[in-house]
Amino acid sequence: MAFAHGATTSNSADPLPEDGDGAHVDAPDLRWFVFALFFIFGGITSLNDIVMPKLQELFTLSHAQANLVNSAFFLAYLLFSLPAAAIVRRAGYMRTASIGLVTMTVGCLLFIPASSSATFGMFLLALFVLGAGITVIQVVANPLISLLGPARTAHSRLTFAQAFNSLGTTIFPRIGSTLILGGLAGVSAATLSGPALDAYRIEASRTIVHTYIGLAVALLVIAGVVWTRRNRLQEEQEQTGSIFHPLTLLSRPRFALGVMCIFLYVGAEVAIGSNLVVYLAQPDVWNVPLNVAGNYVPFYWGGALIGRFIGSAVLRVVSPGKVLAVAGTAAIALLAFSANSTGTAAGWALIAVGLSNSIMFPTIFSLASEGLGKRAAEGSGVIATAIVGGAVIPPLYGTVADVSGSLAFALVLPVACYAVITGFGVFARRPAAI
Repeated sequence: MAFAHGATTSNSADPLPEDGDGAHVDAPDLRWFVFALFFIFGGITSLNDIVMPKLQELFTLSHAQANLVNSAFFLAYLLFSLPAAAIVRRAGYMRTASIGLVTMTVGCLLFIPASSSATFGMFLLALFVLGAGITVIQVVANPLISLLGPARTAHSRLTFAQAFNSLGTTIFPRIGSTLILGGLAGVSAATLSGPALDAYRIEASRTIVHTYIGLAVALLVIAGVVWTRRNRLQEEQEQTGSIFHPLTLLSRPRFALGVMCIFLYVGAEVAIGSNLVVYLAQPDVWNVPLNVAGNYVPFYWGGALIGRFIGSAVLRVVSPGKVLAVAGTAAIALLAFSANSTGTAAGWALIAVGLSNSIMFPTIFSLASEGLGKRAAEGSGVIATAIVGGAVIPPLYGTVADVSGSLAFALVLPVACYAVITGFGVFARRPAAI
C-alpha cells in the first residue's frame, strides 16, 4: 500500500515538528491524554500475569503451555505494528488511538464466548485481539509523547510517561489478584473430567469475564472521548513507500540494535512477571498459595513505577546509555542471586528486578529513535514489532523450566537478554549523529 506525500489537514494550530530537533508541539492537555493511554495499556497488559496462573490451574497446563498466554497476546505486535504505523500515517495519531481502543474493547468482550466454551484456545483468541488493540495504542503513544516537547528532553519525558504505564501495571494486578485468583475454588481441575470439568471451568472463569466486561465498558467510553479530539493535531508524516517501507530504518545500526534490545527486554520482563506467581509459590521460595503470591506481583511492577519517576530526573543529567548499562548490570546481579538462593531473599530479589527494568523500555526506545524526525511513527511501528519478544521468550523460559525441572535455573535466559541490553547501553552512550 502506497501513500502520496502530503500532510493530514486539521482545524488545530498545533502542527507536529518537521524534524527531531528543536520544534515541538506545546499541548499540555495532549500530554495528559498520552499519560492516560500509557496507564491503560500497561494495566491491561499486566493482567496477563494474573490470568495466566488462573488458566494454568483451570486447564492443567505445563509451564510452557501456560506461557502461550504471552505468545497469543504479544504475537499481535509482530502482525499489527507495521499496519498500525501505516494507519497513523494515513489517519493521524488521534483517529488511530480510537481504532486501537475499540479493538481492545472487542478483545475484552471475546472473553464471554471464551468462558462459555470453556476452551483454552478461545481465551488465547481473546488475548490476541486484545493485544492487537494495545499494539495500535503503543504505536501511537510512544512517538507522540516524544513529539510533545523539546527534543533534548525526549528521554526524560518518555520515561516519565512510562511511569504512568507502571502505575497501571501496579494497580491492575492487585485488583485482578483479588477478583480473579481470589476466586480459586478448593477443588482442583486435575481431579475432574468430562461434563464436571467443563462446568467447573465455566464457573471458575466467570471472574475473568466480569473483570474484562468492566474494562470493555471503560474502553468504549474512552474511545468516544478520544474521537471527539480527532482533529486536535495538524500532522505531517513521512508517507512515501509501502507498508514495509519502515523496515528500511533497520539499515541504521543504532536503530537495529535498539529494536533487538526491545525484543529481548520485553521477553525478559514478561517471562519474569508472568511466572512470578508460580515462582513465589514454590516450596523452596515462599511456599504460599497462588492467590497470596499474586498479591506481590504489584511490587514487581511497582518497582518499575518508582524507578521511572526517579529515572526521568536522572536522565536529564546522566547519559541515557550509561543509565541503561547500569540498570542491565543490576538486573543480572539480582537474577543470579535469586537463582542461587532460597526463601524470602530469593523471592524479593526477583521482585526487585522490576526496579532495574524501570528505565529500560523508554530509554532503549528513545536511544534507537534519535534522529528519525518525520519517520518517528514508522520507527515506532518497527520497534513495536519487536515487542513480539513477549511471545517468544516466555515460552522458551517455560520450556527450559519444564526440561530442567527448575524455574530458578531457567532464569539464565533473561540473564542473557539483559547482558545484550547492557552492551547496547555502552554502545549508545553517546548521542546519535543526526
